[in-house]
Amino acid sequence: MNDAMPSISLLRERQPHGHARVTYVELFFDLVFVFVITQLSHGLAHHLDLHTAVQMLVLFVALWCTWINTSWVTNWFDPERLRTRLMLFAMMFVGLVAASTIPAAYGATGLVFACAYVALEAGRFGWALWMTPAENLALRRNFQRILVWVGMAAPFWILGGLLPGDARLACWAVAVAVWVAGPILRFPVPGLGASSTRDWDIDGAHFAERCALFVIIALGESILVTGATAAELPTNLANLTAFAVAFIGSIAMWWVYFHIGESRGTRLITQNDDPGRIARIGYTYLHAPIVAGIVLTAVADDVLLKHAGDRAGVAGTAALLGGPVLFLLGLALFKRLNLGHLPLSHLVGLGLLAVLALVGREMSVLALGTAAAATLVLVAAWEHVSLGRARAV
Repeated sequence: MNDAMPSISLLRERQPHGHARVTYVELFFDLVFVFVITQLSHGLAHHLDLHTAVQMLVLFVALWCTWINTSWVTNWFDPERLRTRLMLFAMMFVGLVAASTIPAAYGATGLVFACAYVALEAGRFGWALWMTPAENLALRRNFQRILVWVGMAAPFWILGGLLPGDARLACWAVAVAVWVAGPILRFPVPGLGASSTRDWDIDGAHFAERCALFVIIALGESILVTGATAAELPTNLANLTAFAVAFIGSIAMWWVYFHIGESRGTRLITQNDDPGRIARIGYTYLHAPIVAGIVLTAVADDVLLKHAGDRAGVAGTAALLGGPVLFLLGLALFKRLNLGHLPLSHLVGLGLLAVLALVGREMSVLALGTAAAATLVLVAAWEHVSLGRARAV
């Protein structure tokens, strides 16, 4: 018996001279991940140490995979169709359950998180396989391979949810490693072979826009942290300066990503004869450190505003510099896909941040935060002057 949907296809109709717009239901779905980012950043801000950072990193990578995998599926399937919308609403509910357990994911709610996460991944790709027309064999085989890999990772999620402490962290790290390795290896399965990126026929402009909008969501968390934290503090020169530094840092990150990099990335993926490969490398993988850097910067903004006059120390230095480092590193590698080389402005910025890391522990939080924000402003200004002269002011 054929297990594919025999009726009208839910797949998007490709537009030969244009691209599909991002739909309102996709943006509605993203609201769950606003909550995810808030949970992750607050979890790290409240326990700023290496162990918590590793725990939050594992959860971040897992939930980034959930969001980006859903973006792949909604690039293939039309979100304006009823069955696709219902799938997204179901994922929102389960995603909200998973996100709500993040504060105690390594404690009492670990098994709930694990079950919700497996349900998200298996449910989405199981639905996609069911809805793919029988005649689209390449896409059906792709979803079959992915589901096998979901099955490989699932036992580690569930086992981790049953185990305590660092054993849980280790199991979940293995599960994330399996999930991250899948697209790199193209989901090889004995008897089914491996997927081809050329079979991952996507609307490149739509995919690029989805990722750009997620960057906006991450930057929004930084703005929210800055505003909410500042509202609780007395008005004085140090706090006003810290507030301005945090806001300027957010502007600089927006500028470095959106002024030139975003449009060039869109042009690259839309004009490439293998957009699936660009989507895998440039957006599925390289956007993860970009977003992680912005989320870590939101944590740094909290530290900056609450402890402006304190000595930075090791944890403060890691928070204040780690976000910009991840952001610039991910963005430099992303831009390398287009330029063919790493942008000099980003390399200089990373070099300056490395120098700050050597001396930052003895600096005040405000001084180090100001230096980090100034580095981002320098990178933004450098790129604007060197590459943006052709644009209208």
